[in-house]
Amino acid sequence: MAKNSAKTVATWVILGLLFFGLIGFGATGLSGNVRTLGSVGEKEIAIQDYARELNRQINQLQQQTGQTLTFSEVEQFGIDRMVLSSLISRRTLDNEAAELGLSAGDGRVAAEVRASPAFQGLDGSFDREGYKFALDRNGLTEGEYESEIREQLARGLLQRAVVAAIPESDTYADVIAAYLGETRSFVWAELDEDDLAEPIPEPTDAELQAYYEANLDAFTRPETREITYAALTPDMILDDVEVDRADLQALYDERIDDYVRPERRLVERLIFPDEDAAAAALARIESGESDFDSEVRARGLDLADIDLGDVAQDRLGAAGEAVFAARPGDVVGPHPTDLGPALFRMNAVLPAQEVPLEEAEADLRVELAADVARRRVQSVGEEIADLIAGGATLEDLSERTDLELGTLTYTDDSRDGLAAYAAFRAEAASARPEDFPELVELEDGGIFALRVDEVREPAPIPLEETREAVAAAWREAQRSERLLARAEEMAATIEETGRFTDQMPAPIAEIGVDRRAVIGGTPPGFVAQVFEMEEGEARAVETESGAIVVQLRGTRAAYPDNARVAADAATLAERAQGGVVQDIFDVFTRAVQTSTEVRLDQSAVEAVNATFR
Repeated sequence: MAKNSAKTVATWVILGLLFFGLIGFGATGLSGNVRTLGSVGEKEIAIQDYARELNRQINQLQQQTGQTLTFSEVEQFGIDRMVLSSLISRRTLDNEAAELGLSAGDGRVAAEVRASPAFQGLDGSFDREGYKFALDRNGLTEGEYESEIREQLARGLLQRAVVAAIPESDTYADVIAAYLGETRSFVWAELDEDDLAEPIPEPTDAELQAYYEANLDAFTRPETREITYAALTPDMILDDVEVDRADLQALYDERIDDYVRPERRLVERLIFPDEDAAAAALARIESGESDFDSEVRARGLDLADIDLGDVAQDRLGAAGEAVFAARPGDVVGPHPTDLGPALFRMNAVLPAQEVPLEEAEADLRVELAADVARRRVQSVGEEIADLIAGGATLEDLSERTDLELGTLTYTDDSRDGLAAYAAFRAEAASARPEDFPELVELEDGGIFALRVDEVREPAPIPLEETREAVAAAWREAQRSERLLARAEEMAATIEETGRFTDQMPAPIAEIGVDRRAVIGGTPPGFVAQVFEMEEGEARAVETESGAIVVQLRGTRAAYPDNARVAADAATLAERAQGGVVQDIFDVFTRAVQTSTEVRLDQSAVEAVNATFR
């Protein structure tokens, strides 16, 4: 297993980084003579490697968060330092491998290049022109790229040499798998108000007052802002916008592919290196010796690789007439294509579609009108901003422009009217009564300015105004409290008598439940509590709305020969071994690094970082 784990980690080291380095980035603003950030031993740290990896890490984090990061934020997260540290570790291993005389031969490097999916054509074979194009596009020569592959392979050899002798240890995995594989059998039932000895009474005034005072936060108004605003949105003037018929026709013509679609076919295309190979495959299909799917697999491809989707006849070139004459399921060809001779399978007929302008007009009119309305709103923005700067009040704006005046009682929960806009909420929450109004743009192109007339601090709602809500909350609290107390009484009786059904006539039985199970209708952590119980023990478990009574009926150890237990043990062992392998290799890397001279040109590092600002 140690070998497998070492191989897995080595594979990530060798191949996992293979094409991250191909994400192009040009470090501009640097002296043409500066090509390195420094060196580790005899191995240089290339500026291009640092810039590419830093760019990759930033893009990856932006994709994960959905936000654009400034370089100041990148520095706060320590991404630049992490990238530099990673490169130093990598070059440390490259230097150590070179000192030990470890290297990969030309044949091994060539095999890695040819095996890369990024350099394979549609037929699955190595595409030399595609290889040269990809490297050129990313600013690499073949020699530079293949040297990088050679170093990555050497690092893999070094890693395997370090970790290959690590002994296997399944004890940890066996213990955890046995723990996870244990099961419990139990019965349980949820209480409701019918299980209470007496109904919940109506609260007295004193009880309501006490509950109100003890839970004052629940009956407190949030901060409230009284706001006056003047706003103009595209929707406000949409009905006044006239759309020219010629503009409708122009937009319809622009979108003609959406409204007028010729007859199409769902087609798959299988490319062959030559016509003889394609004809031989067709002969096997027609004789029943093979089928189209088998021929696809024989080419080392999946159906997704050859799917053309829905296509019109003119997109199929010389094959168009034959494909369109075929019936669903037919295979035709071979026919010439830009990529070589091909067989085509026609899977379905999609009839022609045409939506005339008269039917599309309503949607097109709304779109055009909205666009005109947005432009009209934006065209008056500068004039309105000048009026505000000149001292015009919101009331003045509503009289002298198309802005509409309104008022709003705003809290953080407001979402109606203009409060549906994030920009309005942000301004409403941050503005102060002494602030002068400012013109702000809305997400849909609208504009507004607002004034905070009054800010009311959070304050308790008088009991007289919220009496019904307090009474409902008191009753729910009493219900939960009384049901839990009743459940505890029942659990004590069940544990004493051993007879669950005397207390709860229709319990739910759960047989062979393991620690990872989730039981519907039970609170979080319920199964964990069951596993804490002794056999025969009964317990009351609190829920959001009341309580559950549960009794443990039986325990069972994990069966080592159980398929799931065995699979868990194997997975855990592999993960544990992989963790040990990685930890040991990290220690090795740090040890080598302490005895290897590292030289860094901090000015070069800062120059690269400056290109990201």
